[in-house]
Amino acid sequence: MKARRLDRQIQVQRAALVDDGFAKTEAFANHGAPLWCEKTDVSDGEKARAGAVEANLMSRFKVRYSAFSADLSPKDRLVFEGVTFGINGVKELGGRREWLEISATARADG
Repeated sequence: MKARRLDRQIQVQRAALVDDGFAKTEAFANHGAPLWCEKTDVSDGEKARAGAVEANLMSRFKVRYSAFSADLSPKDRLVFEGVTFGINGVKELGGRREWLEISATARADG
């Protein structure tokens, strides 16, 4: 994969416990600097559950391997152009420690 295809950016968000004075709750906040990536939409679809229709979009984001990107997990999430994606998995591509592919899903119906 050539670097010129890394033409989009994603922001990683990580959950942290926040004390609001009454209880500790989990909240997501930006984690690190945005990552340059290549985005590929894999599939979209609708599922009917309990009388409601849910639309999902699955995408793959390819990023350069780094200590930061290698630390990503399904506990984190990505924000791409205002859309929040839950991470399904992260795998290594190409040569050793060259690229990572992040599979992620977003609700397409808001």
